[in-house]
Amino acid sequence: MGESSTKIDVDKLISYSDDLVEVLKDRRDIDSLTRCLSQSESLESSCDADFNETLNAIRDYQERIDACKQKTERAKSDIAGEAEVDHLQIELEEELKKELIANEINDLERERVAIEEQKQTLKKFKQDELKAEMKLSMYASVTNIIPNLDDQSKIAGYIVDRDKKVIDKFEYDPAKMAASDICHNIWKAINL
Repeated sequence: MGESSTKIDVDKLISYSDDLVEVLKDRRDIDSLTRCLSQSESLESSCDADFNETLNAIRDYQERIDACKQKTERAKSDIAGEAEVDHLQIELEEELKKELIANEINDLERERVAIEEQKQTLKKFKQDELKAEMKLSMYASVTNIIPNLDDQSKIAGYIVDRDKKVIDKFEYDPAKMAASDICHNIWKAINL
């Protein structure tokens, strides 16, 4: 009977070790950071394209303004009637107002798109964060261990004993200890 009890403990140890190895292999944070970087590069590229488009539009509008000014100057030089000069001036001002309004609408549309993209990125980030919390909760309920994934150079976390309402912190440096010794120490701490 004592032998089968030892067999069950070894099986649990192997199961906990497998779970711990899977936790230590998790590259979700690196992948998430890579996706964010890719999205920021895409956003930067989009902003550059919008900037160039706006710059070309400004040049085009400046050419139109210059053309209108030339028309106005020609009208004045031809000693056109005062009414005609006033009419051309009003047309020029109306054209400038239309162009300004169109530019403002375009700017607002770009801002709306950027805000929408930020909302989507934030929503994705919150979903990833919720998944990570659920994963940690699952680890704690299955193995009584909550891993600390902040420092990938160390094996660290917390051992949760719900019966005693105790949380013990652990931290091991894989450069100083063999993986089997680390697993053995964690196993001992769980079963204390």
